[in-house]
Amino acid sequence: QVQLVESGGGSVQAGGSLTLSCAASGYTDSSYCVGWFRQAPGEEREGVAAIFTGDASTYFADSVRGRFTISQDNANNTITLQMDNLKPDDTDIYYCASDEGCGFPPTASMWDYWGQGTQVTVSS
Repeated sequence: QVQLVESGGGSVQAGGSLTLSCAASGYTDSSYCVGWFRQAPGEEREGVAAIFTGDASTYFADSVRGRFTISQDNANNTITLQMDNLKPDDTDIYYCASDEGCGFPPTASMWDYWGQGTQVTVSS
């Protein structure tokens, strides 16, 4: 059973930075996909970044490219989303998700495993 545990998030002023981490467990294969989605109330879940651990290929949504980076720590099966130069529009609940395969751009309905979500709030 794959499990994802998120950490990080919080509140920051515009221009600041936050880090989200996602620890994955239960995979028998070292190659899998981890993505970060965000969702505002009443809106669909949007994929903002993803990484395939097999070859470290990445995806970033246009809205975050150049400001967010994603990295993997293979020793701890942890994926980190570094969010810099945050904007008020980045305020959302952020979810870590995972699946055996990667499809870019990531579509929420295609991902099997989800974390509990963490709030990111950016004030102006």
